[in-house]
Amino acid sequence: MAFELDRLLFVHAFIVLLHVVAFVVSSKPQVPCYFIFGDSLVDSGNNNKLKTKCKVNYPPYGVDFPQGNTGRFTNGRTSADIIGQLLGFDKFIPSYATATNKEISIGVNYGSGGSGIRKETGSHMGDHFSMDRQLLHHKSIISRISHLKKNTKFLRKCIYIVNIGSNDYINNYFMPDLYNTSHMYTKRQYAKVLINQYSGQLKTLYSLGGRKIAVFSLAPIGCSPIFINKFGTYGKPCVQKMNEAVTLFNDRLKALVHTLNHKKSDAKFTFINLGSILSPLGDVPMPNSPCCLVRKDGQCIPKSIPCPMRSVSIFFDGLHPTEVSNNIIATRSYSGVSQKDASPYDISQLAQL
Repeated sequence: MAFELDRLLFVHAFIVLLHVVAFVVSSKPQVPCYFIFGDSLVDSGNNNKLKTKCKVNYPPYGVDFPQGNTGRFTNGRTSADIIGQLLGFDKFIPSYATATNKEISIGVNYGSGGSGIRKETGSHMGDHFSMDRQLLHHKSIISRISHLKKNTKFLRKCIYIVNIGSNDYINNYFMPDLYNTSHMYTKRQYAKVLINQYSGQLKTLYSLGGRKIAVFSLAPIGCSPIFINKFGTYGKPCVQKMNEAVTLFNDRLKALVHTLNHKKSDAKFTFINLGSILSPLGDVPMPNSPCCLVRKDGQCIPKSIPCPMRSVSIFFDGLHPTEVSNNIIATRSYSGVSQKDASPYDISQLAQL
């Protein structure tokens, strides 16, 4: 759920760019609706009323968000929020927990902190909505939309983003005392098992009407502060064993997107490459310390005072990016700087198809 920005030269480049350059967004949304699936990187409050330790509806979270601490795992907007704005939506997509009949045809955010591709992932923290449960929620939303509008063909023109899988490592594979996956599988075998299950879930999303689907790779989770402190790096910039596992998964995920495009000729899947988006742009080392005081699980201590220089901070807590980092992810996902950022389309191109 976190990523490698410790060697990024974005203080002198991207931060200035993102605060000075205004992105031109059309006066109306570029697509009729926008649906969001994933974990804490996109969660906008679905966990708030669940019995779980994985929820952040308390300060200092939301210190820079207009509505305050809504349940977003950052100081301001998530990358999913910013992508929505770049697509032209003038309001944030509502969470599944709060979406009304009037809102659901514009989109729904199903993201749930702690969730994963596998059902058991993150269960030690309490309840959450796994990817399978998010798809069930989407099925119920489609049923409600069908009842309200009768015709659901417009769903084929909507943008769907899916950002999930990090917890299958963070809160599963690399917790051998709580989960048996690392005893059952090598890292290579586990990547194959995850991708096989993920393939079925993406096909289910297709069967529910999704045709323009952006699938996010995993970020280098071994570069997050909590795991650097927990495992050590042995002279490397990040925890190598974790990032090696992520690479095995991402390589298979990119191949899966290619296969889905081949087999589902009427659909447009695309691979958003966080490894490229978050690759180092320079040799100036950047601190990767949290912007708040953190608990043992990496979340901010409630009511603690966040760092004052959040616009030049990479991580807000021990796992999650600050809004400025989310801005980089969102803008390069929407409009790729490098051909490696998105394949075969960035999200702006996907919207126009």
